Amino acid sequence: MEIIVSDKAGFCFGVKRAIQTAYDTAHQTEGEVATLGPLIHNPQVVSRLKEMKVRPVEGLDELRGNTLIIRSHGVPKEVIDDAERRGVRVINATCPFVKKAQNYASLLQQEGYRVVIVGDKRHPEVRGILAYAAGSALVAEDARDLDLLGKVSRIGVVAQTTTTLERFQRVVQRCVELAGEVKVYNTICDATSIRQREAEEIAGRVDVMLVLGGKNSGNTTRLAELCRSTGTPTYHIETSAEIDPLWVQGAQKVGITAGASTPQWIIADVVAFLRRLSGVGP
Repeated sequence: MEIIVSDKAGFCFGVKRAIQTAYDTAHQTEGEVATLGPLIHNPQVVSRLKEMKVRPVEGLDELRGNTLIIRSHGVPKEVIDDAERRGVRVINATCPFVKKAQNYASLLQQEGYRVVIVGDKRHPEVRGILAYAAGSALVAEDARDLDLLGKVSRIGVVAQTTTTLERFQRVVQRCVELAGEVKVYNTICDATSIRQREAEEIAGRVDVMLVLGGKNSGNTTRLAELCRSTGTPTYHIETSAEIDPLWVQGAQKVGITAGASTPQWIIADVVAFLRRLSGVGP
């Protein structure tokens, strides 16, 4: 069995930065450190952080300590302001690419554009961007969502950093049909686009594809969707414990990619598991 691992699988820049921030803060802080929601969408990493007394909370009223890390997905500015009013030490680990999307959404709203955010309505990153557009933006998961707009004079478009380029292009094209003026900021993270293209390419030449990452991870879910679209049997898993040996039975080539919140130790463990299945590992 040949195992092909995507070169771009695993942590992106923003996630690495957030994780390192959490580690550094935990070592430098007495008592518990909180993150507003899970720091990243990977249950295994979140569990390890809990062992270091870095605990996710759902709201400021749940804080046990005096230190709060803003996760990579970002939050509305009002949340940070509220925390600072309470005397909480706020450490902002928002991904710089997410921050750019927030700033562009705010700018478009101030310039009088009807803001459209291309992304998943329930994703925390999108909710944060929405707040920077004064809560008045339309979140479009697909071009059909724009039917709610009707004809408008000016539309400004930004994207969730992990959405697919194809989805973004479909929505932008529909905006062009609806508005006399369209201003577009492509805020998709370059690393996301590269990872998606590489995943599709690998899926197109293997017998089975494994996509590693949290089941609550939007970018990992999209990787799995892209791989399935090639017609290759694709399985979205979090750890090697979920692998059914029947999935890869008789497979000559198995491809592996992973979402932006998936640590290298999980990828390495899956590779080792597959090698043992094929009789070439310890």
